[in-house]
Amino acid sequence: MNIGNVIVTKRKELGLTQQGLADKLHVSYQAVSKWENESSCPEVYLLPQIADILHTSVDALLGYEFKTHGYYDDRYKEEEYFWGLQPNETCYEIMKLKAPTKPLKVLDIGCGEGKDAVFFAKNGYQVTAFDLSADGIEKGKRLSEKAGVHVDFFQADLNDYRLQDNYDIIFSSGVFDYMKPDLREGIIDHLKEHTNENGLNAIKVFVDKPFIEVSDKKKKSYRYSWKSGEIFTYYHDWVISQMNEVIYDCNSGGVPHKHCIDIMIATKP
Repeated sequence: MNIGNVIVTKRKELGLTQQGLADKLHVSYQAVSKWENESSCPEVYLLPQIADILHTSVDALLGYEFKTHGYYDDRYKEEEYFWGLQPNETCYEIMKLKAPTKPLKVLDIGCGEGKDAVFFAKNGYQVTAFDLSADGIEKGKRLSEKAGVHVDFFQADLNDYRLQDNYDIIFSSGVFDYMKPDLREGIIDHLKEHTNENGLNAIKVFVDKPFIEVSDKKKKSYRYSWKSGEIFTYYHDWVISQMNEVIYDCNSGGVPHKHCIDIMIATKP
């Protein structure tokens, strides 16, 4: 699929007119029309902004299909919710520190099937959530509809999606080990920049331990190792209110195993 087809397809999915897209990009509607009928292409510097407005990635905008990690895709196709419906315990810690006494914007990175995003929305937060898995996103949308709340769900890859808006809370649980190592500093700096003053970043990242075996399937799933305590170093200039490392038993996939995870909640000064 060429870039013009991607733009027109994504624009219509979002209910945007050519003029509406043009206004957001500060270009003429004629320019958008030319992109869509393939008589011209957007300037390179506009691609990240177009991708953000259309809730996609630059790779997808250029016609490359999402290369999903594949580890959870088959599980997300099942009717049952693989991770259950109970919110992550860190969600409660976030609520204690940043209660929704006024409208607060939450971004859930790697939202899976959407249970945490829907939990935040049910408690009065304004929630945006994305995941690499299209099946996970569709289940999240169904869950939010059933709960009678709105969550802005969309598909994106944390390695190439970049934010335009700022958020009061950025939350991510167990997804950062799919972040490419050479992008870590840049992506985390970007997330910090797009966090409002006194806002929170709450991150849970799997870390490798020599005594915990990682399955061969997960080794092949584009997973990148984190060292114990590494996530904390990226937030040395923030106020860290929680900094824990936990080893726990897990039975996901029906095979008993262990994980080690670092849990960090930090406030932007």
